[in-house]
Amino acid sequence: MDMRLELVPLPTSDVDRCKDFYVDRVGFHLDHDVEPGNGMRVVQLTPPGSACSIVVGTGMGDPDAPRVNNLHLVVEDIDAARALLAGRGVEISEVNDMGGVKYAFFADPDGNSWALQELRR
Repeated sequence: MDMRLELVPLPTSDVDRCKDFYVDRVGFHLDHDVEPGNGMRVVQLTPPGSACSIVVGTGMGDPDAPRVNNLHLVVEDIDAARALLAGRGVEISEVNDMGGVKYAFFADPDGNSWALQELRR
């Protein structure tokens, strides 16, 4: 039996600010931005090359819910990925080598945190 993680909801206080951050700065693809009614808005975004997306919006959860921490974006070249994000204005840590696995960390405007991860293969 397959069990695929395909969507991770993230709490946000400002949907447009969050959407702009992920699309314009981090480079996620905007899958859809829909308002099905009753004050609900659903914005689904996918990292390049990923089978898993994130979703932010209104009317679909508590915007004051605890933030999601340490989501991983696995990359082939962490130095290039970090430089790309920094060049787009993302505040991101320096690369840390933790015994053969390299990381760099950043957060979205709502405090949901991310790790770029490079594994030596």
